[in-house]
Amino acid sequence: MIQALFADRAENWARYDGPLQKALADAGLSVEIHQPGEIAPERIDYIIYSPQGPVQDFTAYTRTKAVLNLWAGVERVVGNATLTQPLCRMVDAGLERGMVEYVTGHVMRYHLGLDALLAAQDGIWRHDSATPPLARNRSVVMLGLGALGAACADALRQLGFAVTGWSRTQKEIAGITCLSGADGLEAALRRAEILVSILPDTPETTDLLNARTLALLPRGAQLINPGRGTLIDDDALLAALETGQVGHATLDVFRTEPLPPAHPYWAHPQVTVTPHIAAESRAETASEVVAENIRRGEAGEPFLYEVDRARGY
Repeated sequence: MIQALFADRAENWARYDGPLQKALADAGLSVEIHQPGEIAPERIDYIIYSPQGPVQDFTAYTRTKAVLNLWAGVERVVGNATLTQPLCRMVDAGLERGMVEYVTGHVMRYHLGLDALLAAQDGIWRHDSATPPLARNRSVVMLGLGALGAACADALRQLGFAVTGWSRTQKEIAGITCLSGADGLEAALRRAEILVSILPDTPETTDLLNARTLALLPRGAQLINPGRGTLIDDDALLAALETGQVGHATLDVFRTEPLPPAHPYWAHPQVTVTPHIAAESRAETASEVVAENIRRGEAGEPFLYEVDRARGY
């Protein structure tokens, strides 16, 4: 019998119990799932893990074949010196679709000028000034072309937008202008009427959007960040909003979460705060990924979405 540990907050077990049991049964696996403290660590084959859960020291888990993260982000665990087992991040269909829907919705909100229209319900007919261009005449830039970024870029392409993507390593995606490297980043930013950032949190991406790089954007560019809060220099963004260099920012992730009530983002008229809702793991689809990785581990096959420790994701 395979032994697994559910190492998330106790209150999340109710959401995952049924979906996990079903996904494991559908995969033909016999797995006993335990809560922390119910079984000796040296008997655990797989840890179903959340960074907010009780397991922070992996030293005693000598039999564990993989740590299966329930979150897309692994920045809270990838640097843990006690973690020597393979670490897999979560990429599941529900999380991906949630991100696509969030990004597409806010890009369309910006593209159609809905904020201005909704704010101007004053009896004045603004037909000529309110008509947006067609999507094909609007340049959208996606920072990050991993599974989530590529899916969002493709969805926007299908709506007709002129989409450019940037990533640290060169990618090739049909219908998307793909750039990489420092020169590619500058070229991408210079054309970003709407900028979407879905990059991971790594030393290379920290403060990537700073005073210098924000100044490269077309004046009045609009920003959407459902990636990681560390990607943005907050002081630089606030300054760019004050001068009009950045027209509006929609932010879903922050360096400190929950975002403190006194943070200037809350009251800023050109900032929309959403409470980290863009890409939430769904128990049903996340459980299918967990079950598939356990099946792969038992069959001696490569794990899905195994983290490259050197790159940090």
